[in-house]
Amino acid sequence: MRRTRTVIIMLISSLLIAFGFNQLLIPHRMISGGLAGITMIAGYATGLNIGWLYFLLNIPILLWGLRELGVRFVGWSIFSVLTTTVAMQVIPVHPFVNDLMLGAVFGGVIVGFGSGISLREGASSGGVDIVASIVTRKREISIGMLIFVINGSIIAALGFMTANWDIALFSLLSIFTTGKMIDLIHIRYVKVTAFIVTNRTDALRQALLPLKRGITVIRTRGGYTDAERDMLMTVTTRFELAELRNIILKTDPNAFVNIVETVGIMGDFRRPTV
Repeated sequence: MRRTRTVIIMLISSLLIAFGFNQLLIPHRMISGGLAGITMIAGYATGLNIGWLYFLLNIPILLWGLRELGVRFVGWSIFSVLTTTVAMQVIPVHPFVNDLMLGAVFGGVIVGFGSGISLREGASSGGVDIVASIVTRKREISIGMLIFVINGSIIAALGFMTANWDIALFSLLSIFTTGKMIDLIHIRYVKVTAFIVTNRTDALRQALLPLKRGITVIRTRGGYTDAERDMLMTVTTRFELAELRNIILKTDPNAFVNIVETVGIMGDFRRPTV
């Protein structure tokens, strides 16, 4: 049932993203952010099919993600990239609106909504999202600044290539709208702390280790029952929260879990690799 729900949501996500690209952005030669934006610029410059370019450019990133993040997360991202590519072949490239402002704003809203619901299911539409997830597991850097630099470079490239800064700036508006829409649905890089009270300490601890986050085991005692149990405490990001929930439900569906937003941390919350 859970898998069927995820498939349906991922299909809706792919259709929304493809519609936003083919009906609102590409007809006006605007671009989206991240890898999709790079793909669109390449398509405008070469005349090649943007949907298939999107698929080809995602392949090395998806392979990198498989090695670093595993099949659980990247498997759904591969599904998303494939279905988005197919949807871009089915939905015609035709302007849904003629006004650039409407195309930029509503293109950003639709693409952002599609990407956001994908992220809430623990997957992504590929590209920069996978790169960001890998980077957050390895380094404590500002992902927002990284994405800002990438998107700023894409906008500058579009402006110089077309010599039409109106389109470039409307594309910037679209990217900004997409980001805000994703934030409304799924705040990716806010850290959270999970307190997990479980009877299956060893099994759950082993299942959580691939996330490469620090895990602390704390002995607890029930206030009403006096029963002693273990509590696992781990800090992760909202980007990986769906994956954390899936692991807990699969390993110990009876565990009690308290998830709180973390204002700040001191020290390294990544598990060192050996």
